[in-house]
Parts: sequence; C-alpha cells; structure tokens
Amino acid sequence: MNIEVELRSFISEEKYEELLNFFRTEATFLGEDYQETFYFDSDQDLRIQRNNNGAKVWLKKGNLHDDHREEIEMNVSKEDFETLENLFRALKYGVDIKWYRKRNTFHWQGISIMLDNTLGYGHILELEKMSTAEEKDDTLALLRQKLSELEIPLTPKEIFNERFEYYKENWRELVP
Repeated sequence: MNIEVELRSFISEEKYEELLNFFRTEATFLGEDYQETFYFDSDQDLRIQRNNNGAKVWLKKGNLHDDHREEIEMNVSKEDFETLENLFRALKYGVDIKWYRKRNTFHWQGISIMLDNTLGYGHILELEKMSTAEEKDDTLALLRQKLSELEIPLTPKEIFNERFEYYKENWRELVP
C-alpha cells in the first residue's frame, strides 16, 4: 500500500481544541510532534523534515492537495537533517517554503487523524489512510463519511490552494 489517501479541512482554534479533547477520549493517542518541513523548488513535491524523533526526505507524486498520491519516503536520523538540506542545495534546489507545526496524531476507527497547528497558516484536521491503487476510491469514500460523522465540512481544494499560495509568498513575514 503506497497510495496516501487524505482529506483535510481548515478548522477554528475552538474546533481544534474540541477535536483534541474528543480524540483524546475516543481514539488512541499516538503522540505530539513538533515538525519543521522544507519544501524545495522542484518539479515534484520534494520535502525534508525534522521532527521530535528524527528526520526524513520524501517525494509525493501528483499535485499538491490531491485526494490521493503515491508517496516515496526515507527516514534518517535527526542529525542528518542539515546534511539533507546541504545535499539538495548542492543539487541547486532552493527552499520554497518552511513550515513549522505542532501535530497531534491519533488512530481512530482504522484511520490516522492529525490535528495540526501550523504557525502562520492555521489549524487543520487531516484524515489519512494508506491504500492500494485499486482501493483508493473506496478509501476516499470512507474518509468522507468519517469527516461527515465529525460534522466537519470539507474545505474545498481551491481554498487550500489559495491559502497555500498566500503562505508560499508570505511565509517569511508570517513566521518569526
């Protein structure tokens, strides 16, 4: 299973706190993480990340904010983050965006739940499930059903794209 199927919605800070409390009682808490992610100016979605437990480099095929895309990922030690950054800079990739977020992760009814507080960007609920190419549409339907059960409206992709472009152009002013 190498197809990541996901749905995301922007939520208010109040809804974020409400969902955090809900999932703490109704789901399995997998942890809290602080993540620093660099997106590179590549033809594809190429990223590196440093978090509480390590670092990784990954490539997501397809378009940003697609409901499902193939993902290639490699985990490395936290100490290798700067080496990854230097490698990509040596290959002439510049950093397009830096993200700083606190992520709470839960396992709920067979689904990964992420509650993100991203500095300068907002609060986001993400539902994710890995799938096969053959089952991706069924998996997407399941995620839509669960989002509906939580009474969270799906944020249209156009809104995500607009907010992403705004953040991309202004992230240096939006984060201290």
